[in-house]
Amino acid sequence: MKKHRQPTSRRGIAGAVLAGTLALAGATALAQEERDITAEQFDKFRAMMEEANTAELFEAKGEALWKARRGPKNASLEQCDLGLGPGVLKGAYVQAPRYYADVGQVMDIERRIAHCMVTLQGFKPEDLAKQPFSNAKHTPDLVSLVTYVAGQSRGMKIAVPQASPQERETYKLGEAIFYHRAGPWDFSCASCHGEDGKRIRTQNLPNFTKPGTADRGFIGWPGYRMTGGLMHTLQWRMNDCFRQQRFPEPGYLSDTVTALLTYMGVNANGSTYRGPGIKR
Repeated sequence: MKKHRQPTSRRGIAGAVLAGTLALAGATALAQEERDITAEQFDKFRAMMEEANTAELFEAKGEALWKARRGPKNASLEQCDLGLGPGVLKGAYVQAPRYYADVGQVMDIERRIAHCMVTLQGFKPEDLAKQPFSNAKHTPDLVSLVTYVAGQSRGMKIAVPQASPQERETYKLGEAIFYHRAGPWDFSCASCHGEDGKRIRTQNLPNFTKPGTADRGFIGWPGYRMTGGLMHTLQWRMNDCFRQQRFPEPGYLSDTVTALLTYMGVNANGSTYRGPGIKR
C-alpha cells in the first residue's frame, strides 16, 4: 500500500525557515567576528613593525640620491620643482598629482621626479622604464627617491589640488577609469573598492569613493611589503591592480595611472598622511 506523506503545517514551515535563517545569521556573525579579530591582530602587528619601519632605509638612500650629482649632466635633483618651487619638498607629496605649467599636464610625484631626472640630470625616459618596479634583485632609484620625497610630507594633510581645469578634467577621467568594467572577468576598480564591507580572504577592501575610507588607498604609500621584502610606490600598486583584473598593464608613468591617482587622492583630501609605511 502506498504511504502518503503527512502534510507539513504552515507554522512548521515557518519555524524551519526561521531556524535556518537564525543559524545562517549566527554563522555569518561568527565569521565576521573572526575576520575582525584577524584584521585587528594584523593591525597591531603592523603597528609594532612600524616602530622600526624598514622604509626609513629607503628614505635615507633616496636623500643621498636626491643630493648626488648624477647622470650625463652631472647634476643633482635639488632644483627639481615638485610644484611648490625648486627644491621645496615639504608638502609636495600630499599636494600631487597636480598641474605643472612647464609641461602643460597633470603629473603624480613619481612621474614628476622622473621628469626632473630627464631634464636636469640627462637620463633617458626609456632607461627609467626598463625596470621601474622593485624585484628581489633590484630596487630602482626612483623608488627610493619617491620614498624620500614622501617622507617630507609625513604628518601633513592630503590636499591634492583641483584649482585648474586640467586637474578637474584629470579627476573626471580617473573616476571614469575607476568605474570602467572590462576584461575577461568584467571587473573594474569599483568591483573591489566601490562600496563598504567587501573583502578578499581575510583582507578588508577599503571604499575609495568616499571620505573616511578613501585615504586607505593613499596613506602608507610608498610601502614596504612584508610578504616580499620589497619597497613599492603607488605606480606599482596601480599596475598590479590592473594585472589582478586581467587588464593589459599600463605603460610606466602613463596618463591612466596619473588619472587614477588624482581621483583617489582628491577623495582622500583632508586626511593626515602618515608617511611611507609597511604593507602585508
